Amino acid sequence: MSLPPLVEPAAGLSVDEVRRYSRHLIIPDVGMAGQKRLKNAKVLIVGAGGLGSPALLYLAAAGVGTLGIVDFDTVDESNLQRQIIHGISDVGKPKAQSAKESIAEINPYVTVVLHPERLDSSNVMEIFAGYDLIVDGTDNFATRYLVNDACVLLHKPYVWGSIYRFDGQASVFWADYGPCYRCLYPEPPPPGMVPSCAEGGVLGVLCASIGSIQVNEAIKLITGIGDPLAGRLMIYDALEMSYRTVRVNKDPECAVCGKNPTVTELIDYDAFCGAVSDEAAEAAADSTITATDLKGMLDRGDAIFLVDVREPNEYEIVSIPGATLIPKGEFLSGAALERLPQDKRVVLHCKTGVRSADCLAVVKNAGFSDAVHVGGGVLAWVSQVDPSLPSY
Repeated sequence: MSLPPLVEPAAGLSVDEVRRYSRHLIIPDVGMAGQKRLKNAKVLIVGAGGLGSPALLYLAAAGVGTLGIVDFDTVDESNLQRQIIHGISDVGKPKAQSAKESIAEINPYVTVVLHPERLDSSNVMEIFAGYDLIVDGTDNFATRYLVNDACVLLHKPYVWGSIYRFDGQASVFWADYGPCYRCLYPEPPPPGMVPSCAEGGVLGVLCASIGSIQVNEAIKLITGIGDPLAGRLMIYDALEMSYRTVRVNKDPECAVCGKNPTVTELIDYDAFCGAVSDEAAEAAADSTITATDLKGMLDRGDAIFLVDVREPNEYEIVSIPGATLIPKGEFLSGAALERLPQDKRVVLHCKTGVRSADCLAVVKNAGFSDAVHVGGGVLAWVSQVDPSLPSY
């Protein structure tokens, strides 16, 4: 469905701006009026990472007058495979600042506003209030639900995107004209059920594919042209090179935008989504050791059976010496239990400690009461014990 233009046109364009945007201006559907709307628009990008990088670059090039960036993270070398707004010289720099500097090189007529902080229930309403449109480039469910609920309460549209390995999704959520994110996903998946990109990986160029679609949708919303993805979910398969869309209807029972909403103010989204399951949290409560604790066990020659619950491709990148690979799936199926010795203490680890906590719950329920897991996983081992090993 077509929607009215989101933004009123600016007063005019300078001679330099006319030269810069000439390829837009000669498109009848955009023209001078559309470019003036872009100049007057204020767009906030949540996350200057994989999706935020191409989104920021192309929104800046398109002439969006004000770009806000919410990101509290710093640039890491592992980001550079897909986060193209950053470079080698930016490693260690705040992502928001790095992105601002790249935007200045692309378009000096864009005003960049930095919000170098973690987005949460205490600041989201104030930050969002100053923008016409939100572009969601986050990679965790808690922030996605936070963004959705804040946009519904503020009557603002947002363009959503998601990526994983070779698959991407995108949509426009605007509760005033159609469904919101909760209409599509009423509840978050169980903790640990859906791996993050940090756990499962992502093809770098997929970020450009989905990020550019988000920018396309943002331009359509700002200028009022075309048919935005409101009420539709676009699904992209990079391996099959296929795009398809499915209809998403507004849910009259939706907790936040339905006829009788039960969510009328922001909630605790970390608790709503849960970093780990209750069972995993209980198992890990008194059974978590540090990477340096593990090193002490290994140096003393303690009778332990060290298990890496990651996937084989992760194990090939980096592993803790002496660890036996038994992927998490084998614990969930029960197949791993017969491989665990009865005469040694079982010590589990993964990349960060989330998956190993899930496996720890399984192991303890099977009777291995003295089993433990390594908080922080391989990343903690690399940072605290052996920095010579690669991180990922």
